[in-house]
This record gives sequence, C-alpha cells and structure tokens, in this order.
Amino acid sequence: MPTVNTVREHGDEPVTMLTAYDAPTAKVVDEAGVDLILVGDSVGNAALGYEDTLPVTVDEIASTTGAVARATEDAVVVADMPFLSFGADLAESVQNCGRMLKEEDADAVKLECGPHTVELTERLTDLGIPVMAHLGLTPQHVNQLGGMFRQGTEQEAAERMLDLAREHEAAGAFSLVLEHVPANVAGDITDALDIPTIGIGAGPDTDGQVLVVSDVLGISENSPPFSKQFGDVRSEMERAIGDYVNAVESGDFPAEEHSHVEEDVDDLY
Repeated sequence: MPTVNTVREHGDEPVTMLTAYDAPTAKVVDEAGVDLILVGDSVGNAALGYEDTLPVTVDEIASTTGAVARATEDAVVVADMPFLSFGADLAESVQNCGRMLKEEDADAVKLECGPHTVELTERLTDLGIPVMAHLGLTPQHVNQLGGMFRQGTEQEAAERMLDLAREHEAAGAFSLVLEHVPANVAGDITDALDIPTIGIGAGPDTDGQVLVVSDVLGISENSPPFSKQFGDVRSEMERAIGDYVNAVESGDFPAEEHSHVEEDVDDLY
C-alpha cells in the first residue's frame, strides 16, 4: 500500500499517478494499482464544463476529493489546490489546504509552484500537510504565460526551474510534477533531486508519469499532444447510450424481466 513516505522513497519502481473526479472512476483506478490519485483542478475542463481550470473553486475540489477518497482504499489521494486558494494569504492558504486532509480525507495537496510557494510548502509540511510541488507549465498561470506553451526551453528558464525544484525539495515537498518541459531538462532536474519527479509531457527520464484519466480512457474530444489514449471509452458510451434510446423508443425496454407485477393489488382504474 503506497504512502507519502513510500512515494518519496520510491526506489527504482516508476511512480504511477492518474486523475479521478468521481467515486466510480477512483475505485477502478485504485484497483488497477495506481500509486497516487490526483484530484486535479483539471476537473474544471474535464468534468465541469469550464474552458480551463481557473474557475474551479475550493468547494468543488473539496467535494470531488471527498468522493474520490471515499472510494479509494490503497492509492495516495492528492488534492490539487485551485487558483487563488493559496498564495495570497498564508493563514488562508493553510486553512484551505488543511481542509482537504481534515474534512475530505486527502493524503496530500498539490501546489502549482513559484517563488511564492516555497515558504508555504515549508509551513504546510511543518503542520503535517504533505505537499506535491508542480513546476513547468502551470495552467493556473495561463494568462501570464499567454497560452499552454512548453516551459524551460531557454537556458535561464531551465536553470530557474531547477533552482525552484531544489528550494521546494528543501522546504519539504515529497514529490515534484514536471509538466510540458523538454525531456532533457526534466531528466537533469530528476538527477538533481532526491524526491521523485512525476512527468506529464516531460519525457521518459522522470521517476514517474501522470495523465488525465479522461485522456487515458479516450473520453476527451481533444487531448494534448504529449498524452496518449489507451482506450476508446467515448465510442462505447455513444454505442450504449444510442442502444438505450433505440430500445426505449421501440418499446423493447423495459422488457418483462425488468418489471414486477404485484398480484395482490387490484386494478386502480
């Protein structure tokens, strides 16, 4: 059974992480043996109909985290803290993060990081709230970045990313997500750290991988170029729902085996 500590001390075995946004999906992901389940703020565009992650609220992440945690027996559940839920005020940030463990049974939180999250990471870990750091493409900064572009493509930017990775490791982060960065940069950062790196669009030389579950299942209409669809659940959903509609319209459903007649009840009309 993985824990925050076993993830931190992962050894040679690659770390696996997937997102989940509801209890049934979390149960399947957990039973498949995934090490960590990320309750991502990607719930915004993957499940809630938002265009991006920015509108996602603390309450939405909390509710989703609770649903996932209730269905999970083994995997480490990580709550992804949404835009403006941390960083502006230290006390409020701690309260929002602590809520995920205290009320929703998460095991850790994830922060999209920058210089402003080093002190917060240290404070959270001092209080017993494990922190997963996140560098590279941080979607909550999409307006500042000007789009979902690869990060760390220039020497200065790559060096700054490495410095931030080291600072967050020193502050107590137990792992680091590297998103949409050159594979060689991710490999160098991985080599420089003792904590595991978990890549998404960061090449094969990280200590683990994470993907959005709707991309893995083939539910998403548009997946990022660094993702891979391992199934075609969308087509199966379309087939099943179409068959249901046709069965109702034709009168084939419900059939006799789907109904019950109570003989002791007289005709009502």
